[in-house]
Amino acid sequence: MFEKRYKSMNEQIIPDQVLVDHTIELINEKRVNTGPKIAQFLRKPLAITAMLLLCIFIAMPALAADVPAIYALIYSVSPATAQFFMPVQESCMDNGIKMEVIATYIHEDTAEIYIAMQDFTAGRVDETTDLFDSYSIHRPFNSSAHCEQVSYDEATKTATFLITITEWGGHKIEGSKITFSVSSFISDKHEYENIPIEIDLSKAGGGHKTKTVSITGAGGLNYEKYQQLLKDSATVLVPSAALYSPAAGIDITGIGYVDGMLHIQTAVKNPLKKDNHGYFFLRDRYSHDRTDDYSISFIEYAEPNNEDTRICYDEYIFDIPQSELAGCALYGSFYTSGLYTEGNWQVTFPLKTQDY
Repeated sequence: MFEKRYKSMNEQIIPDQVLVDHTIELINEKRVNTGPKIAQFLRKPLAITAMLLLCIFIAMPALAADVPAIYALIYSVSPATAQFFMPVQESCMDNGIKMEVIATYIHEDTAEIYIAMQDFTAGRVDETTDLFDSYSIHRPFNSSAHCEQVSYDEATKTATFLITITEWGGHKIEGSKITFSVSSFISDKHEYENIPIEIDLSKAGGGHKTKTVSITGAGGLNYEKYQQLLKDSATVLVPSAALYSPAAGIDITGIGYVDGMLHIQTAVKNPLKKDNHGYFFLRDRYSHDRTDDYSISFIEYAEPNNEDTRICYDEYIFDIPQSELAGCALYGSFYTSGLYTEGNWQVTFPLKTQDY
C-alpha cells in the first residue's frame, strides 16, 4: 500500500518543461565555437547547474523523507511544500515501540487525530505516559494544536493520544498532510497529594546565606503584585544539601526568611528527563490553607555546561511574618516520573475523516 502511494505521488511530480528543454539544448549543443573563449567556459557550468537542479527537483521526495535536515530546511521556507513532498506513512516502529494513526475526524476548521503507541518489549508505555512536550506537529497551514492522552489499554500496553488542530485562516484543511513526530516520552508517574512536610518552621529564621541569580521563570497566584521586585534576577537562598525529600527526585535544599518573606527552595536534578514538580502550602490550627504568593526558578550545573548535571531550583515565597508561623504546619503536593524513553517515531498522513 505504501509503495503504491509513494509511486503515485512521485509520478505527479513533473519538472518544468522549459527547464527540461533548456537542459537538453545545453547538453546537445554542437555549435561551432566562434565567440570568445569565456562564453564556452561559462556554458559548461551552466549545463551542470541545470542538471543538478533537475536531479534535486526529481529526488526531492526522497530527500525530504530520509534527510531530516533537508526536510527541516524546506519546512522553514515553505511548510506547504515540505508536507507535499513527505510520503504517507501511517505507522512506524522504533525501540520496540510502535506508533500509528488509528483514526482522523475532520469538521470545519478542526482536525481530531488519534495516535496509538504500543510497547512490544517492556512496560514503558503505561496509563501515565506523557509526551512531555517532545512531540512536533508539522502542517502546511497556520493553526493551533495540542496533544493529550485519552485512554490506555492494559492488555495490549497501548496508550492512545488525541491531537487537536484548529486552522486559523478559515481555509479548507481536508486533504492536507500532517507529520507527527515524537522523540521521547515519560511514564511511571506518581502523585503525592497534601502530604505533611516534617520540617520545624520555628527554625526558619533569618541569617541564611543568599545570592543573586538569573531567573528562568516565575509565577504564582499573586505574582503580579510582586512583579516589580523581579526583573531578570532575584535574591535566593544559597542551596544546601538536601534537608528533606517529600517525594523521590525532589529535595528541599533551603528554608528561611529573606527580606521579611519566607522562602522554601527545592531542587530537581536532570529536569530535562523528568517531570518532577510540586508546590507548598501552610495550614494553620483551624485547617485554613495558604499557598505561596509567588515562585521563581533558576538553573545551576554541577559541572559547567554539562546538561546531564543540570539542577532546576524552584523557590516558593510566602509574604507572611515569622510571628504568624506559630501553629502552622507545612504541607505540599508533588508529582514525579520514573521512566524516560527515547526514540524516533514519525508518521505522515492525509487529513480526512477515516478509521484505519
